[in-house]
Amino acid sequence: MLPHNFLFVYRVICPYSPTVTSIYLSALWCAISDQLRMSFSIDYNKNCFLKDGQTFQYISGSIHYSRIPRAYWKDRLLKMYMTGLNAIQVYVPWNFHEDLVHFLDLANQTGLLVILRPGPYICAEWEMGGLPAWLLQKPNIILRSADTDYLQAVSNWLAVLLPKVKPWLYINGGNIITVQVENEYGSYFACDYNYMRYLRALFRFFLGENTVLFTIDGNTDKEMTCGSLEGLYATVDFGTDTNVTEAFERQRRFEPRGPLVNSEFYTGWLDHWGDSHAMVSTEKVIRMLAEMLMMGANVNMYMFEGGTNFGYWNGADHDRRYRSVVTSYDYDAPLSEAGDPTDKLLAIREVIKMVRDVPPGSMPPAIPKFAYGFVTLKKVGNISSVLSTISPTGPVKSQYPLAFEELKQYYGFVLYRTTLPRDLYEPTPLISPLNGVHDRAYVSVNGVYQGLLERDIVLVTNVTGKQGDTLDIFVENMGRVNFGSKINDYKGILSNLILGKDVLTDWNIYPLNIDEAIAGGWPHSESFKPKSPIKKEQLFGPTFYMGTLQPNGLTWDTFLKLHEWTKGQVWINGVNLGRYWPARGPQQTLYVPGSLISPTQTNNITVLELERAPTHLKVLFMDRPLLNVTYGSRKGSKIPNRMYERIFLV
Repeated sequence: MLPHNFLFVYRVICPYSPTVTSIYLSALWCAISDQLRMSFSIDYNKNCFLKDGQTFQYISGSIHYSRIPRAYWKDRLLKMYMTGLNAIQVYVPWNFHEDLVHFLDLANQTGLLVILRPGPYICAEWEMGGLPAWLLQKPNIILRSADTDYLQAVSNWLAVLLPKVKPWLYINGGNIITVQVENEYGSYFACDYNYMRYLRALFRFFLGENTVLFTIDGNTDKEMTCGSLEGLYATVDFGTDTNVTEAFERQRRFEPRGPLVNSEFYTGWLDHWGDSHAMVSTEKVIRMLAEMLMMGANVNMYMFEGGTNFGYWNGADHDRRYRSVVTSYDYDAPLSEAGDPTDKLLAIREVIKMVRDVPPGSMPPAIPKFAYGFVTLKKVGNISSVLSTISPTGPVKSQYPLAFEELKQYYGFVLYRTTLPRDLYEPTPLISPLNGVHDRAYVSVNGVYQGLLERDIVLVTNVTGKQGDTLDIFVENMGRVNFGSKINDYKGILSNLILGKDVLTDWNIYPLNIDEAIAGGWPHSESFKPKSPIKKEQLFGPTFYMGTLQPNGLTWDTFLKLHEWTKGQVWINGVNLGRYWPARGPQQTLYVPGSLISPTQTNNITVLELERAPTHLKVLFMDRPLLNVTYGSRKGSKIPNRMYERIFLV
């Protein structure tokens, strides 16, 4: 390639200006020489990385571009650079296509190297661990294995992704120094070495023999055994509850020579709905970070900024039962969910100063926050009243329920509708005998809310009504499992429901495209007209509400609090902010980036409340988050009633 370009430039310029030609070729030769000097490798004799032939230690932090508004990418990267990091670690979710190249370019402009984690599985507390849900259309597919269908899909994906990555490798003049293959594979039940060998061959084919490929696994012999493979440098991950020496001794058993690497040093932890907000003390973090850096280890801090699970992108765990991850991915990280520098960040910066120079100057400030105040919403209607708008294609008819994946409705909500087979004058149990509701079902008869079913928790609810009444079961996908053996996580009604003694059949199943309708302006558009009078007292069951936040010239970040609302979804100007569930906690506020707010035009708010709305119908825009209030638990902080009264009595 270089000789061809060289001769082309020479032939074009030389006949006209020998001086210009000489200057251009000199600059071109310097650029070529610089590129030839760019190298990144492992020195197994000195137990270190080599960058351009020199010993190199990276100090990195994880950042997920898919969890941060694009408008704030540069801000977050600059703050990481000013902390003293010389690298960032980045996942690429297969199921979420964003402008990776632009993000890599911004990191390069900022002076940050990149440790890339392209999966194909990433975990990350992200929906299905980054795998696309359409893979589940093959009912017997074995994910993360040498299953033929899975390997074909992976090959197609990596054939698109990795050629885009290759020009950004450091050895090719970019900023990517290492690339992970798969992710924490040793924690998966399959332990399929043929699968890992296949991936290794794919990565080598697309990225070349000189790229440093690596694996990451948990700090156990079993995980390291199943997750490591010859030709992929084995690294370990662990947090502040671990003995550093013992952890690196385990890495040494699998990599006797080479650099010590903690690829995920946990600065905090994730939250599930119903948990207390996880926190890891700054003192523990900086003490262990200092210990690792002083011994020459390479460290990536997971997370450095967590960000937000906007829309439906949160993942879930399933150990003893299904547990959905909250919308905030704050993670108690050095940069908060909103990208604010914390005391933890400043303490980490002081530790980094012990081993390398940090950039001069002050840390960029937090993006301004504003308390825009109260907005009173009005009721739009329940699901039945707006069904033609949110399900324009109409129902799919089936004798028995179909899963989301069979409907190609991978996220959000689906309405399952049938009729009562007999008169039910007394409360009659509606049962999911095989725990087949994934994940939450809101039950109504003739539009009147009856109760709910919840995966692993509530398998029975009572129903009353007359024969022929419409039975609606509105099912919510709360995020697919992202870790462990249960990632084949199908959604919807997966087995028959029994009402009394009757198996329910003859379903009309409505795939719902709520996000497209709201992004198109509904229900605020002038064309929207409720088809029937709205009863203000009917505040139970899945119902839409709308309101407007008037512009005040500012586009500052804010936090939306839905006090006394129960559970649901919120959109601002057509953008899905994610789930709220203050009744369960710990998260009480939703992060609203200022980039979503118009300073000059009315800002549209749409709320889908799933269970019960408050009579006041107010929401509050605050200037600070509230992430640690768990009701029905002794853990977590609780707000005194006096504070609620002060905030909400207006």
